[in-house]
Amino acid sequence: MTIPNHITLDDLRRMQIGEIVALPAEQLALLQEATDANVRSAKAISDWLEGAIALKYTDRAVMARMEASKDTGTVRFDDGAVTVIADLPKRVDWDQAQLAQLVERISAAGDDPAEYVDVSFKVPERKYAAWPESIRQTFEPARTVRTGALKVKLELNGGAQ
Repeated sequence: MTIPNHITLDDLRRMQIGEIVALPAEQLALLQEATDANVRSAKAISDWLEGAIALKYTDRAVMARMEASKDTGTVRFDDGAVTVIADLPKRVDWDQAQLAQLVERISAAGDDPAEYVDVSFKVPERKYAAWPESIRQTFEPARTVRTGALKVKLELNGGAQ
């Protein structure tokens, strides 16, 4: 396949991965910018549509939840030939300081807090890095470092396009 001076996203769809890998960095940067712009545009359109759909069905979903004696969760109702599934998830936040006090009270009463709550510990990496070496060595056996997925962002120097 002959690679033209400016490859479009439509061209890219028809290319083999080896051909894409062989492209110059400048071309890859332009294609990455184009795909990022398309994703942002699609996200904006999706948000706009989802907002309109929510606006259209919010009142009916509230009524369906009231009829089902539910504050949250999923309700279903029909609009013509379409079944509308409206989910209002429950999000619960717990005050960590108050929970810690309650866990202490449960322990002091002789009960096992693990029967009532899940307890986890976290060490922010910036705090770990600031610790003296002796403390870091003590915690080292409990520490596992994993990497996330590599993401490469290409930027054209000087804005040339």
